[in-house]
Amino acid sequence: MSRHSGARESSRLDTRLQALQDARGLGEGVLPDQALQEAFTVLERASSRRSLSGDHTVVGFFGATGSGKSSLFNAVSGAEIATAAARRPTTSEPLAGVWGAPGSEALLDWLEVGNRHHAQPVEGFADERTGLILLDLPDFDSTRAANREIVQRMVGLVDVLVWVLDPQKYADAALHNGFLAPLASHGAVTLVVLNQVDRLPAHDVQPVLDSLHAILAGEGLGQVRVLASSALTGAGIGEVRAAIRKVAVQRQAQSRRLEADISKAAEDLRHASGDGDAAGIRSATKTQLADELAVAANVPAVVRAVGQSYRLESVRRTGWPVTRWLSRFRVDPLRRLNLRSSSPASLNRTSLPPAGAPERARTDAAVREFADAASAGAPGPWRAAIRGAARAGRERLPDALDQAIAGTDLAANRKAWWWGAFNVVQWLALLILLGGLGWLGVLAGLGYLQLPVPEVPRVEGWPVPTLMIAFGLVLGIFLAITGRFIAAAAAQARAARARRRLNSAVAAAAQELVVEPVEAEIGRLAAFNKALRKAGQA
Repeated sequence: MSRHSGARESSRLDTRLQALQDARGLGEGVLPDQALQEAFTVLERASSRRSLSGDHTVVGFFGATGSGKSSLFNAVSGAEIATAAARRPTTSEPLAGVWGAPGSEALLDWLEVGNRHHAQPVEGFADERTGLILLDLPDFDSTRAANREIVQRMVGLVDVLVWVLDPQKYADAALHNGFLAPLASHGAVTLVVLNQVDRLPAHDVQPVLDSLHAILAGEGLGQVRVLASSALTGAGIGEVRAAIRKVAVQRQAQSRRLEADISKAAEDLRHASGDGDAAGIRSATKTQLADELAVAANVPAVVRAVGQSYRLESVRRTGWPVTRWLSRFRVDPLRRLNLRSSSPASLNRTSLPPAGAPERARTDAAVREFADAASAGAPGPWRAAIRGAARAGRERLPDALDQAIAGTDLAANRKAWWWGAFNVVQWLALLILLGGLGWLGVLAGLGYLQLPVPEVPRVEGWPVPTLMIAFGLVLGIFLAITGRFIAAAAAQARAARARRRLNSAVAAAAQELVVEPVEAEIGRLAAFNKALRKAGQA
């Protein structure tokens, strides 16, 4: 492998590892811990393996009891390894045959292989420049739990897996279901050897190989190379050596193994997550949520109070001065709701009735419908996460909505321009009325005292004082009635403005406590799917 191709390979691997790390982090709290832990294990293993020798390819020989695995290992490795193997203290310990000792120690320490043999060069197979480590491992079906644990661990660590099968038990379910099928994504770093073919009649070898091919293809390992060999007669040993040498010389086994691990981890995360993207949040559903919450928060009652308060204040300021004082005995609806306070919104609270069962049910239903619409199409775990995010702020909603209403500028203390004009004219009308009454009173007093009564000016035959009384009375009543009509129209306009502001405040509270958490979860799902696609790109 050239330096440039190696750099590209490393960069691509870095990208996929980072994507897997991103997907794992995004799946925290949503996906099962087991799937997340498996991804973490792959990341840790990849980090450790890449920090060790990249010039060595680790090839593990795996097989069941009686498969001739150790014999094949010795045949491939050469006589020196076989001699060393005969002195092994116990078959439960892995044996390493090493070509290219420099740099291998740390790697073998990581593999926890203490029994090491620096092998002699084998012509056409391996020498000190090859950088090859062959591992003879315990039987995967050993009755000793420690042996099985070693095999399970090594299956996850070695660069290349060589499965040695017995022609009599090549379809063993324990092997296929427990090891080969779960490693379907590792076909590029897997080699299957049908050993001891010398025990089969010559005409049965090919049918058995075809049968084995079919089984592997059914497990997703159709691209795996299958070789036939006999450690006893030496048949096929050259082909096995050639296949191992090819991957060792190419120096790509480590990267391919890690890429296969990443692909499997990504596929496991995908399986745990499920496929699909959330429908997302539409403006119509946000509007519907805000409308429902506004009703549940008694916004219509506040809007009515705004209109009633305006009309009452208009009467107090523009009504007939003789009767307007009676309006002061009526309680201002906004003051009753504590919505005329000048306190900061963070400290102010309304006196609206607390949310009862119907209001809470309406709020819950609105939040649930919003979350259901936003999460439509998302996989099961993510639908649950999106719904959970929507419900998380539900307990804070009543207080937040109350504070939003309390903090909304309802223009309650704002004076209308026409109030002053009407008020001035009303008092002028009253003064005219009182002036006419006073004039007539003076005339009546003079007559009562038998004093000369001056002639009263007349207009069209009507005494001016009488006209003043009539004019002041009619004008005052007319202004009072007209003011009520104007107040009613202006109250509707002010109530409409208050409704818009209150709805906006309620929408802002819903945005903070419901919409934004849901958007965050939907964004997390989208980022998770994107990272998973990037991690799974071989």
